[in-house]
Amino acid sequence: MLETMTTYTPAEASELSGFSIDTLRYYEREGILGEVQRTTGGHRVYTDTELGLLDFLKCLRETGMPVERLRRYGALCRRDDTIPERIALLEQHAEHVERQLQEVLAQQARLAEKLAWYRGELDRG
Repeated sequence: MLETMTTYTPAEASELSGFSIDTLRYYEREGILGEVQRTTGGHRVYTDTELGLLDFLKCLRETGMPVERLRRYGALCRRDDTIPERIALLEQHAEHVERQLQEVLAQQARLAEKLAWYRGELDRG
């Protein structure tokens, strides 16, 4: 018994992924997403596999991964023998995110100190 694969129109994929249709096309054109299947009429169709990748790409993009690295990650995902390279790329990005997080936490601490000082001034005042 063959299972049918759920497919989505570009509009549905856009809504489900949170990316605009233009971004979906851009990601395909830039090799980030890879070539998307098409119907016999030439219309793009997205599958749960592409939506899963888009979800992770969104995470990477929102954490500051540059387009060039997204492109590299997308290319690596299209080959089965690239898991060590994917790990290395994601580890580098995780280190970048950790540095960013530490910087934000330090900034948050400075803000808290300044707020405490201002509140102290009000209480004295």
